Amino acid sequence: MTIKDLSAQTGYSVGTISRVLNDHPNVSEKARKTILEAAAASGFQLNTNAQQLKRQRTNEVLVLVKGSANQLFSSLVEAIQARMAATPYHLVVDYMDESANEVLRAVRLVRERKPRGLLFLGGNRENFLADLGRIDLPCVVVTSDGSSLPFRNLSSICTDDPTAVRQALEQLIGMGHRSIAVIGGPLEGSDTSRRRYEGCLAAFKAHDLPFIPAMDYCACRYSYQGGYEAAVTLLGRGRDHSAIFCMSDVMAMGAIRALTDRGLRVPEDVSVMGFDGLAIGEYIVPRLSTIRQSVEALASRSVELLRQNCEGGHICVHETIPAQIHWRESTMSLL
Repeated sequence: MTIKDLSAQTGYSVGTISRVLNDHPNVSEKARKTILEAAAASGFQLNTNAQQLKRQRTNEVLVLVKGSANQLFSSLVEAIQARMAATPYHLVVDYMDESANEVLRAVRLVRERKPRGLLFLGGNRENFLADLGRIDLPCVVVTSDGSSLPFRNLSSICTDDPTAVRQALEQLIGMGHRSIAVIGGPLEGSDTSRRRYEGCLAAFKAHDLPFIPAMDYCACRYSYQGGYEAAVTLLGRGRDHSAIFCMSDVMAMGAIRALTDRGLRVPEDVSVMGFDGLAIGEYIVPRLSTIRQSVEALASRSVELLRQNCEGGHICVHETIPAQIHWRESTMSLL
């Protein structure tokens, strides 16, 4: 008996039969019960040799990039490609929208491409908790902290975001800034945004500074346009902020453009600070103050961890890398 025979006997499509026999999700319980009973009654057995051939792993490593406009991730992809060139693996890069579910995307791509391992650039804790258990491959999430996730096949490498943000804002506060606005990503959908937000709150609390999220925080996409529109929104709220901290350099550059368009000077009227340390920040006017992540360290360590896991079994490792604060022309002291 073949799958086609089972299809004719049960009335279900060949695709549904195949999903049930291979224990895939997205099949109704009624269909699963009917098909399994029919298969058992007829003595149907899967061709395990053919299955094994189909399941052979390729020599590919998938990189899932969350956010097509994220310039830090573009730099990371280039650095990862350079390091992966010295390995026997072939790199395949997949870009998605920053609001997409990166783990469900990975589940589909693993089924289609059968890679050796996965690198996630960016990730959301809830997405990992819900579906990473469906992937039995070495995985490394880069720029997000996976240490609290219960998966033996998942490692992570990230910047110590909360500490870096707290230190930067405390220095900004030390320059005399007492009213600081924050532009960042949606807190409910971005682990990176939440970690950086925690650093902001810690700095404000340590210095007993008022911070009203509804007035002083504006969420947007990690893009120039997002930063521009968020700055416009903050200005429309009528708060007199002397500084704006942005959770990415591209947001900060968009914010500077918005402030300039409305006749405000940076930093004389409003200081602006970013996060990432993109090279372009040194060439805009004014040069951008920023918290610099080490693209080189993130790329090198993530490739090293993934290769170790692909070749030597699953080793769960979680590491953080310190950031560097660079003070340039977009911020000034009020003292």
